[in-house]
Amino acid sequence: MNKLAIAVLLGLMAGCATVTPNYDTTFGDTVRQAKLKMIINPGAGRIPDEVAGMDGIATRNTILLYQDTFKAPPPVVNVINIGGNVGSGGGGK
Repeated sequence: MNKLAIAVLLGLMAGCATVTPNYDTTFGDTVRQAKLKMIINPGAGRIPDEVAGMDGIATRNTILLYQDTFKAPPPVVNVINIGGNVGSGGGGK
């Protein structure tokens, strides 16, 4: 009877043990590494230099052109005839 009780006790204790200690220690490392690789210069906000490559006139014109794209809705695309002239008698000969 003692052996059965010890076996049951060991079985119950095994259920409480963690099975992924190696995974838990490195959880989230991949995401943190990907974020660091996407950031070119983390201290860019502390540098008071101008942005190289565009002057003020070109930047202003770019912003104005970008804002003009939202003044009119995009053109409507007819998706009903997406397959061509199906059923109109203009098929193959």
